[in-house]
Amino acid sequence: MTIETVPPESVGLCSTRLSRINHVMQQQVQKGAFSGISTLIARRGQVVHFEQYGDRDREAKLPMQQDTLFRLYSMTKPIICTALMTLYEQGKFDLKNPVSDYIPAFAQLKVLETDDQGNETRTELNQPVSIHHLLTHTSGLAYDFYEEYKVCELYRQERLFANASNVSLEQLIDRLCQFPLAFQPGTKWYYSVSIDVIARLIEIISGQPLVDFLNDTIFQPLSMTNTGFHVAKEKQHQMAAMYGGVDLWGENVSWSTLMDVWEKKINHRLDVSDTDPIDNPAFARGGSGLKSTASDYFQFCQMLLNRGSFNGARILSPKTVDFMHINHVDTSLLPLAFANWQLPGLGFGLGSRVVIDTAKNQLLGSDGEFGWAGAAKTYYWIDPKEELIGLFLTQYMANYSTIERQFQTLAYQAIIE
Repeated sequence: MTIETVPPESVGLCSTRLSRINHVMQQQVQKGAFSGISTLIARRGQVVHFEQYGDRDREAKLPMQQDTLFRLYSMTKPIICTALMTLYEQGKFDLKNPVSDYIPAFAQLKVLETDDQGNETRTELNQPVSIHHLLTHTSGLAYDFYEEYKVCELYRQERLFANASNVSLEQLIDRLCQFPLAFQPGTKWYYSVSIDVIARLIEIISGQPLVDFLNDTIFQPLSMTNTGFHVAKEKQHQMAAMYGGVDLWGENVSWSTLMDVWEKKINHRLDVSDTDPIDNPAFARGGSGLKSTASDYFQFCQMLLNRGSFNGARILSPKTVDFMHINHVDTSLLPLAFANWQLPGLGFGLGSRVVIDTAKNQLLGSDGEFGWAGAAKTYYWIDPKEELIGLFLTQYMANYSTIERQFQTLAYQAIIE
């Protein structure tokens, strides 16, 4: 899809103010913070800003373009959760259903608990892991790069997420079920591999491979022709190169490792072909793995902003989209905490974070605004009150700058009506 922009003033934004984005992004590229960046702003269904800066491949001196493909990493998650909710609308499951109804190995899970002396015990679950727990990251699952729980170390020792190109989604979840949970389901919000389990549930409930289900349910109806886990050979030249200090999914990578390379501002080219391949048709995941363009992901975002439909294709009902983007996390588990960071003012819906207190979030926006980000510094948000969509795309692994917050501020300050 070719995106055409309209004058910002036609939808209540100021051109002069909006142009501040260009200055900031060009500065970021010129000082070497990023090789290349693509940014998009849309309001009231119209794109008012779609710009590219720098190179998608700095070594080859290939410029960032409108059709550049990006590894989305965790921006895969909202698409997967949307796909699952299409099955929910068909009455295929209830959110309260135990995951073990579909993946029997979940019935055997235990919680790994450690006392003050370091003694470990595996205790029974107080309640089964439900589909709702998975969607809201309250399941007790974890990620291998965390350090708060012993389970995270076990993931790393067994290289659970390494060699992705050689492990199918079914095999990954089978392996995951061999590990205990980090905590009792429903007692903590902890960002995790749970959406990979959701992806496996899609396969089991629908009876289709994940790739086929996504194509039939989301990508084809929305004309997202450049989105998938596998990139066709004739499109591989469109891929943006990956930069950073370390591959997040590499062997024995912990949060301390990530913070160390970030503090040293290590920014070299990374080979992530093993952990996030582009040329393996069998590769599929739920928590990461999709590749897409800015225009394709915009179409997905516009569908959500339109409460379930885009260009004549209805993916979800308005009621379902609204339900997905309210806070589903008990207030006793707030504020959300991501590794060593707290996220005040945010709740979590069924697939993405949602702003529940704009003042506490300390960022221009609106209550009810929702979105998420990816490990390689990709970010989107959707504001139903302002009918606003923002997309920031680059490829820098484990970058902890606040550039996406600056970008969001620059978008909102341009609103004049």
